[in-house]
Amino acid sequence: MESSAFSARLRTWYQHARRDLPWRDVNDPFRIWLSEVILQQTRVDQGLAYYHRFIDAFPDVDSLAAATEEEVLRLWQGLGYYSRGRNLLKAARQVRDQFGGKFPSEYQKLKQLAGVGDYTAAAIASFAFGLPHAVVDGNVYRVISRYAGVDLPIDSGEGKKVFSEMANALLDPDHAAEHNQAMMELGAMVCKPRQPDCKVCPLSSSCAALAGNRIHELPVKAGRQLVKTVRMICFFVEDGISTWIRRREGKGIWQGLHEFPA
Repeated sequence: MESSAFSARLRTWYQHARRDLPWRDVNDPFRIWLSEVILQQTRVDQGLAYYHRFIDAFPDVDSLAAATEEEVLRLWQGLGYYSRGRNLLKAARQVRDQFGGKFPSEYQKLKQLAGVGDYTAAAIASFAFGLPHAVVDGNVYRVISRYAGVDLPIDSGEGKKVFSEMANALLDPDHAAEHNQAMMELGAMVCKPRQPDCKVCPLSSSCAALAGNRIHELPVKAGRQLVKTVRMICFFVEDGISTWIRRREGKGIWQGLHEFPA
């Protein structure tokens, strides 16, 4: 299927099947950026409440930039990967101090913001400014791998390069925002990691994995990240009224958070 036909079929499906989410149909780069940062490593149903919480507290980038790290992390509590919350504040201050309070529209300048990589920069560039940059996240890897029958590991350098090139080749530059939204939505709602709903997929007639009965073989990963087990002894100390906690210093995933002495 040619890229124009691929995109047209995908976008037609999206117009009828998409979820109603508050960061869609807006071109405010602040809200788009906020939603993308929250949804990194977070499901939509969980991230939705946090998105509203942040918008209520910080309706624009200037109000977020003026916040303290403690205020931001308190709102972030429960989302995990707290470096995202710290980078959220750093990036807001960069926008305020380096870009006059306005998000840059250029892809490379967006990547200068703390916590903003290729994917988030492409999302902001296409959703807010209509620029032809394809987003490539886990959902997009899965859709392209299955559709084209590509078994390169998605977590390898070569695989990332090839999938990025393919995603950009499939992108309709005249409908970049809708195309990107549709690709992610298809991966999230239809072309799921387990039990994909191929019967309703708009691309099923041209899907190489479906034709070759390889749906559950793709995408391929080179290897799993080793998980390190850390054992700690914690002390629970109280005097009947107060409980002793401390703020973690130094670097690490729990930097700046409070804990029982350990």
